[in-house]
Amino acid sequence: MRARQVGVTAIGWIILMIPFALVGYACIRLAPVYLNYMKVVRALDEVGSDPDGSSMNADAIRMKIDRHFEIDMVDYPTAKDIKITRDGTSWAVEASYEDDAPLFSNLSLHVVFDKLIHTRGGS
Repeated sequence: MRARQVGVTAIGWIILMIPFALVGYACIRLAPVYLNYMKVVRALDEVGSDPDGSSMNADAIRMKIDRHFEIDMVDYPTAKDIKITRDGTSWAVEASYEDDAPLFSNLSLHVVFDKLIHTRGGS
């Protein structure tokens, strides 16, 4: 009797692993984009939880955000890209921006971020 081979061949393994490799590579390329977003969120949260929120104005909030961005080395978005508006007795601070992560030659992943926080109090 002949023995039958059971299992997946090397070519079969390669074909099975290609989708996993593509997803893994995309995750590696997206990691810096999301790490940057987490720095932006942390800066906005720290400004939003500042106990001096009642005495701040839009320029003071923008300056605090700029300091946080400088410390955390956030290049994009800049503090000028952050939208600061009055919302009743508090300030609404919104970071709404888009970023791209290059994947292959002319193919990239486009990510849209939107974070809104409200400061304590307001003057």
